[in-house]
Amino acid sequence: MMDSTHSNDTTTTTATTFSNSNSSTSLSPASPPTQYGTVYNAPIVVLSPCAACKILRRRCVDKCVLAPYFPPTEPQKFTTAHRVFGASNIIKLLQELPESQRADAVSSMVYEANARIRDPVYGCAGAICQLQKQVSDLQAQLARSQAELVNVQAQHANLVALICMEMAQLQQQQQQNQQEQQQLLAMSSPNMFQNDCFVMDEACQGSIWDEPLWV
Repeated sequence: MMDSTHSNDTTTTTATTFSNSNSSTSLSPASPPTQYGTVYNAPIVVLSPCAACKILRRRCVDKCVLAPYFPPTEPQKFTTAHRVFGASNIIKLLQELPESQRADAVSSMVYEANARIRDPVYGCAGAICQLQKQVSDLQAQLARSQAELVNVQAQHANLVALICMEMAQLQQQQQQNQQEQQQLLAMSSPNMFQNDCFVMDEACQGSIWDEPLWV
């Protein structure tokens, strides 16, 4: 009798435990909760907890300021920014800015933090100085190229002017030669006419004297 009572109690306890486990399983979410953020005025779904809250080991609330910009898939992004600026400064800066500018601010902070880690002395100022030096070098190279181009254009213009001058002189010389030839022809044509007439006269006279005066 005692054994049957003990077995019934055990069965009841097991059934109660199984039902409680089923109810707890049905109440637990199948996937981690999500929250909504706004980047560039476009709604996005952000997985929770975000990388910032994971690293800081705190509970990620529904309206977490860091969640839209530090997703859990990119923990190194927040680690770098937190190492240089600190979480409190990042949160304070994002709260002071409108939502449309927060994404750009986070990108700038991450870039500056990476630059500061690479160059602890100058940080992003060193990269800016290097880029400015490259710009100055390129501007000087461009100025040299423009000066060379101007010189080449001047040489080309001088060469074209010289060729035109030589062609003009050649044309003038050809015209002078033609005029001289025409003058020579004009001077020689009357003499040729007189010689022809003299030859014709002699021929006529010879033919007259060759004929007998009487038969």
